[in-house]
Amino acid sequence: MRQSLLEGKAPAVSRALDAAEALCLVESPGFAEQLTLVITGHAITGISGPEFVAELRSRMPRVPVLVLSSLSGFEKQYQGIGGVYFSQTQSPEELRSLVVSLVSLGQRQTA
Repeated sequence: MRQSLLEGKAPAVSRALDAAEALCLVESPGFAEQLTLVITGHAITGISGPEFVAELRSRMPRVPVLVLSSLSGFEKQYQGIGGVYFSQTQSPEELRSLVVSLVSLGQRQTA
């Protein structure tokens, strides 16, 4: 559902089924060079959200990461990891607006 909400609001939208696939994608030079934003859930299969973001950050230190969750206080688990943004919104419009802002930020940081 989130992918369909974001198509047309970001340059390109790719979806990984799990953290392992996402980390493989960022290892691909052609893919990594175009990446301007990573969106992930706090609860993901096979690894914790903070572990995934820390691993991603070690490979892609400048790309912004948006973590989505409906849990309150989950942000504390990401302390010490830079370039991470958080959202608990269920509103498609708010999510689109946030993504547009972060994609713009990511384009400036990776240029």
